[in-house]
Amino acid sequence: MTQRRQDVIGIIEAVGVVAVIRLKDPTRLRAVIDALGSGGVRALEITMTVPRAIQLIEEIAPTLPDDFALGAGTILDPATARAAILAGARFIVGPVLNPAVIDLCHQCDIAVMPGCFSPTEIFTAWNAGADIVKVFPATALGPAYFRDLRGPWPDIKLMPTGGVTLQNAGDWIAAGAAAIGAGTALVDRKAVDAGDYAAIADRARQFVAAVRAARSN
Repeated sequence: MTQRRQDVIGIIEAVGVVAVIRLKDPTRLRAVIDALGSGGVRALEITMTVPRAIQLIEEIAPTLPDDFALGAGTILDPATARAAILAGARFIVGPVLNPAVIDLCHQCDIAVMPGCFSPTEIFTAWNAGADIVKVFPATALGPAYFRDLRGPWPDIKLMPTGGVTLQNAGDWIAAGAAAIGAGTALVDRKAVDAGDYAAIADRARQFVAAVRAARSN
């Protein structure tokens, strides 16, 4: 895939769901991706906690259609970000704010979503050029936090990750999230272990529908 930074952000915002993929068994990754895709989720974040993550990104990236965005998550430093980008990742996500990672991504025309928690971190990341600010862990904050932030900063693009469920996905969007990052609530570990990819596809459809419904209200 040859996608520019803004193309990738467009894909992420269009559906509004980023699948955060953490697997113990990397041989199941392709089936999980196919299931998510069939359910309408096109933004896929493969975390560095997946065994052989960089190699898997390199294998999968050339096989995905142009309307998919493949990214790398749990990126802490520029060296790992560069390895993921060279392997084919088109967006980079971190659990923390590292300005050096943002700088590298800009140099490579790659979308970047650093992890932040406090208002100061969020503003610092946005001011440094983050394309979307990942608010993590969102579990302890709740959608009201986004409503408060968007008072002074209506233009900052925010994405909650951690604690996002099917039940509250629409609440985050209604509160102003540009997209949501969903991990185990979307890629259910029991379904993966059982090879129940139909269940994952169904859950993906439900997440996409929840975001669409919240945006239409």
